[in-house]
Amino acid sequence: MQDPVDLVSQARRFAGEAHRNVGQLRKYSAQPYEEHLRSVAEMVSAVTDDPEIIAAAWLHDVVEDTPTTIEDIQRAFGPGVRELVDALTDVSRPHDGNRAARKALDRAHLAAAPARAQTVKLADLIDNCQDICRHNAKFGRVYLAEMAALLEVLTAGDESLRRKAKKTHDTWSARLARASLPPPAETFAAAAGSPGTRMRRALHAFAHGFRAGDVAEPLPSFEAESPVATALDIPDCPVFGVRERGRIAAYVPRAELGTGCFAETMRPILPSQVLDSRSGLANLVMTLTRHDYCFVNLKDEVGAYAGRDEMQSPVARMWLFGMITTTELAISQQIRSAAADREWMSLLTPARLQKARVLQQSRAKMGRPVPLLDCLQLSDKIRILLDIDDGPAPLMRGQSRAESQRLARDLEDLRNSLAHAQDIVTHDWVQIARLAGRLEELAAGEGGAQGA
Repeated sequence: MQDPVDLVSQARRFAGEAHRNVGQLRKYSAQPYEEHLRSVAEMVSAVTDDPEIIAAAWLHDVVEDTPTTIEDIQRAFGPGVRELVDALTDVSRPHDGNRAARKALDRAHLAAAPARAQTVKLADLIDNCQDICRHNAKFGRVYLAEMAALLEVLTAGDESLRRKAKKTHDTWSARLARASLPPPAETFAAAAGSPGTRMRRALHAFAHGFRAGDVAEPLPSFEAESPVATALDIPDCPVFGVRERGRIAAYVPRAELGTGCFAETMRPILPSQVLDSRSGLANLVMTLTRHDYCFVNLKDEVGAYAGRDEMQSPVARMWLFGMITTTELAISQQIRSAAADREWMSLLTPARLQKARVLQQSRAKMGRPVPLLDCLQLSDKIRILLDIDDGPAPLMRGQSRAESQRLARDLEDLRNSLAHAQDIVTHDWVQIARLAGRLEELAAGEGGAQGA
């Protein structure tokens, strides 16, 4: 059995490294994300000395925010911690509806969570509530309503933390009730024919035109009692299905085949791992953020699989490149509209402007004259938008300046990897997940606040 102190220390190191590797910071203060994890872990440590609960407090966001999967947690920390982190990880996916519908699914998931997981969630709510409401009154009101709904179902967690969470909620509710809000910004789904609506239509086309079945691979399957040696002759397949009563209901990764029969090492296929072949690629990305493998239904039963490597396929790359291009076109149009009578060039440094002018001159020599704006880096365009009084692009509404700048870096890094046919999974997975989740919401017409 692992030493309890070592378990907590290992979880702290694992979580800290995972969040640092993706450059994650606290949304409003730009502090290292570990500060949030430490706050949650300290609150949990004050009410229990159970090392698995404290470890889960450190790890509660790694599956949602880093390339770590639930199966990675199982391998590193065992089934007890895996159960808690699994319970603390959202189960909703973009195809489950708007924010309210997705939050309802996640709330039901937490309502069924073990008491130990609910204790961690209560501490998470307390720390998030204080941070969000202190810095963003508008989204704070949204978060408080969602927090109240969660507190109604988190009845099995530690009672002292539940009382503290309720007090925190009530305190901030009263405080924000006295605060005034600025006039609401124009919604993403603006008047017909606007740049925002055109972007939404384009994103909607990408959301529905590229499907999980387009990148999934056929899943070889065997009866549970079949010897695993029968699978060794199938090359380049990382996972095998296991049939029970004629239908694939379990799986075994190639690395875990063992020496006996499939039944000895098979794992059940969970509902959160299954998608219909017609499901959009954003749903596939969200599933692979949580799990090592997604299983795809063909004619109402599992018949194919996809791992992160399948997102290297030409279809997936076309999907990602198209969404990034559509986004940049919309941002350029918004700058032209918002800064038509301004000198937007004054918002950039001379060095950045000179770099754009050199590119513009190069294009002109090739007989391809282009406006100076179209020679800017995407990060430059986003910086301009953040400094224009008319407000940020729809893609960035509800996000802090630091988050918007991070999104710009994500988009540019991912586009460069795509343009040069480089590996987009090993180093760009978190960027892909962020982009897929955010743009899927915009394609559905959600331009509202983003948050915990």
